[in-house]
Amino acid sequence: MAAGKTKIVVIDSDVRVHEFIRQSLQALHAELHFFSSPRTGLDHSLQIAPNLVIMDILNPEMDGIEICSEYRGSEQLKDTLIAFFTTRNEDYSQIAGFNAGADDYILKPCRNQIFYSRVKALLRRFKVRTETSRPLNGIAIDRERYVVKKGTQELLLPRKEFELMSLLFFSPRKVFTRKEIYNEVWGGEMGLSNRTIDVHIRKLREKIGEDCITTVKGIGYRFER
Repeated sequence: MAAGKTKIVVIDSDVRVHEFIRQSLQALHAELHFFSSPRTGLDHSLQIAPNLVIMDILNPEMDGIEICSEYRGSEQLKDTLIAFFTTRNEDYSQIAGFNAGADDYILKPCRNQIFYSRVKALLRRFKVRTETSRPLNGIAIDRERYVVKKGTQELLLPRKEFELMSLLFFSPRKVFTRKEIYNEVWGGEMGLSNRTIDVHIRKLREKIGEDCITTVKGIGYRFER
């Protein structure tokens, strides 16, 4: 990602969405660039080098999946974060978005505070995409390749498991509350239950070892050195 001030490109044909995003992200003090045309947005992104692109999957000029694929195919923009912000809530649309290389998929309508939390968490989670960790407990994380290494074994985890693992791993011994995990990994997504977090922790333990992640009763979880 580019260093310095956060740069965000917004591609949406609805100018009301531009204003919503402008208001929602005021506290980020980011450099915002708004475009109604996907092609214009992509062309300008080559000069802007944004940290994040927020786009609708629906656009009269060009399909969002197609433009996302073009971003991912560009050597200059391949590490740019991409978030879809759309009314398309079908499972197949979300799957297609992530398969095209999106980092998040946010549904419209969305409250300002929730949208801000999702974007902030997204930027924070991926602020050092090329970082490769030093091993802890025989485990290392390669963010560039999106891989968790356990000894000589490479584990390709589902996206949320990888994000949860990264959150705990890069702050060893820090106790993360359920609320912190909820905000950091799921971006404050409405409707998430504690059971969802528990299931993801259980699956991680099955893959990396029972002793690596400790439950702090009544508080949350931590990764052991």
